[in-house]
Amino acid sequence: MLSFYDPRTQMRRSTSELAGGRLVAPLECPERVDMIAARIREVGLGTLCPAQAHGRAPIEAVHDADYVRFIEQAWSEWQAAGYDGEAIATVWPTRRTRGDFVPRHIDGKLGYYALAAETAIEAGTWEAARASVDVALSALDHVHSSGEPAFGLCRPPGHHAAVDQYGGYCFFNNAAIAAQAARAAGAARVAILDVDYHHGNGTQQIFYHRDDVLFTSLHCDPIDEFPYYLGRADEVGTGAGEGANRNHPLPPGADYATWRAELDTAMAGIDDYDPDLVIVSLGVDTFAEDPIGSFRLASDDFSDYGRCLAGLQRPTLFLMEGGYAVDEIGINAVNVLAGFDRA
Repeated sequence: MLSFYDPRTQMRRSTSELAGGRLVAPLECPERVDMIAARIREVGLGTLCPAQAHGRAPIEAVHDADYVRFIEQAWSEWQAAGYDGEAIATVWPTRRTRGDFVPRHIDGKLGYYALAAETAIEAGTWEAARASVDVALSALDHVHSSGEPAFGLCRPPGHHAAVDQYGGYCFFNNAAIAAQAARAAGAARVAILDVDYHHGNGTQQIFYHRDDVLFTSLHCDPIDEFPYYLGRADEVGTGAGEGANRNHPLPPGADYATWRAELDTAMAGIDDYDPDLVIVSLGVDTFAEDPIGSFRLASDDFSDYGRCLAGLQRPTLFLMEGGYAVDEIGINAVNVLAGFDRA
């Protein structure tokens, strides 16, 4: 299996994350890329290939153009306003305020476009987010040209990014951009399977009204876990998209047997959908020792479900999402890929 990467994805080096009422060192760090790349080399999974530039058009095919410009300009606007620290949202349009205009001041813009306060914007954010999209699209190009599976070592991750919102460490939705690019290239139907511990609220929002992209997610129930406000089982899509959104919320502390049973159900639904391409939003924060997850998967379980996914027998693109147990992230991510590749 070929893997694709871009060193520019490590240009985002945030020092601030709001967690538990304190500013702490972010869990989503550049070293995640190093750990996964090192493990790919260690086990001989395949070649690490440099990503190719794809421009901003594929991003704007999914994300609002004004939002894309905001991500591009936010850091310079923050600096121009005279602030010293990293750009963190502090105020939002809420249920009791208007949210139908974008404020002129950068403080207001941050709140308008942010879905949470844990994700700072700083120097390198735009470049890293753009590079992460290039990684996803370069891996997609290989799947299209060869029919073989591929892995995009995306960083920052993407599945929390909506049409015009960032948060949860995500700025551009790599999986959604790849799915839209695949549709534009001729795929009749695309299935996105999100196995991250946290619900892919952004991916759901982007495709909620469409039936040409099936979104299926296994995640901790949002009544208990971030992002809290989307991801319940009764969210099935709307209009043409009714039935094309399938959530499998699981209770905190779920073990592998429980998780795997939901995966089997999700895969049956994907098989019935009969997609031309499967995109796996590969979050490995389901690991038992992940610092912001509560599921109880062991490293061998990732190998097992990688082999299981191969049973779909579809062209498959893996894109990196979450996973924050830095010492094990490479092991767990590559276990899925190797399990799939060697099934």
